[in-house]
Amino acid sequence: MRLLPSGSTALLVELDALDDVLALYAALAAEPPVGVVDVVPAARTVLLVTDPARTTLAAVADAVRRTTPRPDARADGDSVSLPVHYDGADLAEAADLLSMSIEQLVQRHTEAEWTVAFCGFSPGFGYLAQPGAGWEVPRRSTPRTKVPPGSVALAGEFSGVYPRESPGGWQLIGRTDVAVFDLDRDPAALLRPGNRVRFEVA
Repeated sequence: MRLLPSGSTALLVELDALDDVLALYAALAAEPPVGVVDVVPAARTVLLVTDPARTTLAAVADAVRRTTPRPDARADGDSVSLPVHYDGADLAEAADLLSMSIEQLVQRHTEAEWTVAFCGFSPGFGYLAQPGAGWEVPRRSTPRTKVPPGSVALAGEFSGVYPRESPGGWQLIGRTDVAVFDLDRDPAALLRPGNRVRFEVA
């Protein structure tokens, strides 16, 4: 674990692996150090945003060092089910890249629970992981200029759902009719860090 200032009011915690991020984020989100106003996970880091009127970066760093990660905390996240039509444009190619049949890919994608590791790229886009599952899917060599909203995709070790039409280079394996981002809903983002997700065949 490496602790670095990020500007004058935030602390960046660098970690070795996504599992470490999930475990530390779970602990810090459950009990934020005094003066921390936001905890933001990413693939290999956790960012702690502070209120400088209430704390110092040194005090937050000390609190992080004393924090016990919670590797079993995924069970605490809200559960989300997403029905998927597995008819994506890249389904066959993704199966080939993983050296399996389409049926095997769909089974593997639906049989185990995913965790929203972090969010980014677009409002409501969650990076979903199955730690230890061995997913490793290369991005498309040529990204699409338009990916339809609701597209379910794979890239690297992650799965994700495009919340709106946007460019994208992930491998499209299906689509869901569930809106993962809706400004008329509170909270607007359905997929939030720590949530547990199950994909189901629609």
